[in-house]
Amino acid sequence: MKLRGVLLDLDGTLVDHESAAAAGLRAWLPSLGLAPTDEAVARWSTLQEAHLAAWRAGRISFAEQRRRRLRDFLGTGGSDAELDEVFAGYLTHYEREWRAYDDVAGALATIAAAGLGTAVLTNGTRDQQRCKLAATGLGGRVGPIYTIDDLGVAKPHPDAFRRACARWGLAPGAVLSVGDDHALDVLGARAAGLRAAHLDRLGRGPAGEAHRIASLAELGGLLSSGGGRDRAV
Repeated sequence: MKLRGVLLDLDGTLVDHESAAAAGLRAWLPSLGLAPTDEAVARWSTLQEAHLAAWRAGRISFAEQRRRRLRDFLGTGGSDAELDEVFAGYLTHYEREWRAYDDVAGALATIAAAGLGTAVLTNGTRDQQRCKLAATGLGGRVGPIYTIDDLGVAKPHPDAFRRACARWGLAPGAVLSVGDDHALDVLGARAAGLRAAHLDRLGRGPAGEAHRIASLAELGGLLSSGGGRDRAV
């Protein structure tokens, strides 16, 4: 089946969430009387993923995962309203740090030159992710955006990819998924019948992945070879 579209992840693929989260945290912690240490950043990242996973599974709300993250990180309680106010302080700094990766503009041009469409499939919330794209200059440049709010299911569940493709009007086999999380963006996509490539910016592997690129600048070579057709499932 001819490749017709590239389905892009957002955080870690188009926008440098990890750097924004770390910089935002370091700027925010002193306002709480806490030291912005490497250990604090690592702990925040670990807690973030644990509570986001519970939200993606539908066990808690998005607001609640933020509150639980704060309770665990600070070791304190507080009402929902109090915790929301504290978290808003972090968000202010985090949002100031949103940046698109340097290789994004070139990759979008390469995809367009190949006659392919683009869309975004993200495990973030609709409002935040649309704001993120707008703030980084990517709003209106990446095609339709599909979120958990829109689809009712998160990656890596195959239905997230199937529903995104259905809304996009493309058969799964005609779509290449590109993302930085191998389990979410690659294995999940292949389980749904899409082609997939792992964007491994930090060289974390897995080493056995045949369709791996270190930068979106390498996407052109992958597209010219058929978009990973031999590893679609």
